[in-house]
Amino acid sequence: MVFDGSTRGEKLPSAKLTAVQYGILLMMLALCAGLWRLQVIGADSFRVLAEQNRIRKVPILAPRGKLFDRENHLIVDNYPSVSCFLVREQSRNIDADLPLIARGLNLDLDQLRATLHRYRAAPGYQPIPIKQEITPDEQAFIAAHAGELPELETIDQERRLYPRDGYAAHLIGYVGEVSEDMLNDPRYAAYEPGDVVGKAGVEESYDQLLRGQDGSRDVIVDSRGREVGYLRTQHAIPGQDLRLTIDNDLQRAAELALGDRTGAIVAMDPRNGEILAMVSRPSFDPNAFAVRIDRTAWNKLVTDPDHPLLNKAIQAQLAPGSTFKILMSVAGLEEGIAQNLHVFCNGGANFYGHYYHCDEKHGSVDIHNAIPMSCDTYYYTLADKLGIDRIARYAEEFGYGQKTGIDLPGEQAGLMPSAQWVMKNYHRKWYAGETISVGIGQGAIEATPIQLARIIGGIASGGHMVRPHVVFPDQLPADFRHALLDSFPGSGQQYIPIDPDAWMTITDGMAEVTEPGLYHTAGSAHLEGIDLAGKTGTAQVMSHEALDRTNKGRSTFPNVWFVGVTPRRNPELVVTVLWQNGEFSYYPARIGAEVVAAYVEKQRRLAHNLPAVQANNPPTSPPKPAEVGALWSQPEMKNGKEITRIHGGHFLVNPPAVEASSTRAHRTDATHTAPAQLATALPARRMQTP
Repeated sequence: MVFDGSTRGEKLPSAKLTAVQYGILLMMLALCAGLWRLQVIGADSFRVLAEQNRIRKVPILAPRGKLFDRENHLIVDNYPSVSCFLVREQSRNIDADLPLIARGLNLDLDQLRATLHRYRAAPGYQPIPIKQEITPDEQAFIAAHAGELPELETIDQERRLYPRDGYAAHLIGYVGEVSEDMLNDPRYAAYEPGDVVGKAGVEESYDQLLRGQDGSRDVIVDSRGREVGYLRTQHAIPGQDLRLTIDNDLQRAAELALGDRTGAIVAMDPRNGEILAMVSRPSFDPNAFAVRIDRTAWNKLVTDPDHPLLNKAIQAQLAPGSTFKILMSVAGLEEGIAQNLHVFCNGGANFYGHYYHCDEKHGSVDIHNAIPMSCDTYYYTLADKLGIDRIARYAEEFGYGQKTGIDLPGEQAGLMPSAQWVMKNYHRKWYAGETISVGIGQGAIEATPIQLARIIGGIASGGHMVRPHVVFPDQLPADFRHALLDSFPGSGQQYIPIDPDAWMTITDGMAEVTEPGLYHTAGSAHLEGIDLAGKTGTAQVMSHEALDRTNKGRSTFPNVWFVGVTPRRNPELVVTVLWQNGEFSYYPARIGAEVVAAYVEKQRRLAHNLPAVQANNPPTSPPKPAEVGALWSQPEMKNGKEITRIHGGHFLVNPPAVEASSTRAHRTDATHTAPAQLATALPARRMQTP
């Protein structure tokens, strides 16, 4: 047999064969490396992913810390509720279930879709809150459709329960769902969509301590997402309870005293800065925010011209009126001007070609009667002699135009004008005539109620200025306490020496303000037996010329102030009252007197130092009989059996006479009171109300 060489296949070159072999080897090595990465290196992560296919992490929300007053009376509590969440881990088309979910949970379909759209960037394992505080009927709907709607989950949650009628609402604040803007803020980096966060007041300032730490429960689910067991539970850590400095009794008295008037009250202990009461009107119901406030209610709050969400105690920036005359008196006496300044008030005076009015014709006025009479003419003259630079220097030193540093969000700094300020902001020089208006607390000057409480209380304390606060610092961790001081900067704690003679003159003048007398601006707020000193203030909201062109309705009435202390020197309490468009300054003085009286009477009661009650009849006269009602049982025999009958009746009882000696002994005990409690050791007061 003969073979033809042309029919034999050509032999593959060795170089090509080697390349193919190496290529196959590299492919095999790559496959082996991939298998090694999947089965060995990535085993743990894939094991976790596999577990997540059958294990669901259900959050356990931490209860928020409770709030108590200074005497450990509960103010803000929590109550149990149930919320509905949507879980997106199911391998199903959730969008198709939305109409049924909206009908069963009484939700607006478009709003439900908008909620899901907000969470589109969130991880798929994170539950989406779609309705808070669901009703028993809605819980029954979820249970009945568990197989049909496995993506719906219910979670037990504790919600805030606030006092009714807006009690201390601005001080306490409220909670709500964290917003998208807040999530973009580095301060809220640890929060996730759906988290509840404090949004005002103490709830916001101390949110880090109050919120606690959420836990979780790992449950086993089947292929349809139904729970069939659980593995482990990480318990939630409740938030820290906080004790506030406010006194429930004094807070209640302040709320009642201000009533429905638009304004604010601040009651503070000027010795340490503890806020004993804080009221702002109009108020709001923080319970409306505890779940989710509806759009209609929210729009009503934000469009109200009286601004119910504004904490006027720390945010209302208004001209302080004649309360500024206390600072003017300090500046005038410290500069050696006011001691020898005598002015004859004939209803006003001319300065720089303009006539400045005074409310009365006070006649001869010096520093001793200028404060109780609140003579504008005197302080016009004093302001002209001091000049704006010296006035601004003293005002800024005592805290005008600066935040106090109170531990509440949103405090405003007010404004203290000066020649430098007007040049910086308006690029013009300061006119001398502007100083005249500043001298009586009007013009460009603005202050907040909390500022006036700190300033006037500090002056009455001989220059000891404090940092106001609403939570006792000893409850706070050291690092949180230091961070708090950085978060709420302000004029804070300092000592500004005041000449003792000037201090005596000013505090005595403030005491005369509340004594009945000719032209005394708060004589009707006099409290018999209580050393109440203070200063009223009236600040026009428009000029006399503009007022003449209006119908002179309530909105044109001046804002009126009162700042009072008890006792007059080294006081235990300072009270600031602001009544917007209140017309007459003796009205807020009477309101402030009610708060002072409530404080003093409580201190007397706690010290068992209440005034003795005099017997209506002399010991020798017979006492008047008193009518008494009573119920009693009496056994009786009926048909040979003992039964019990209930009887009732009214009787006249002669009570024993009150011994005069016991009354005298009570009064004798009352005199042994420490000097620091002088304000609480005085007899009972009489007071007129506005």
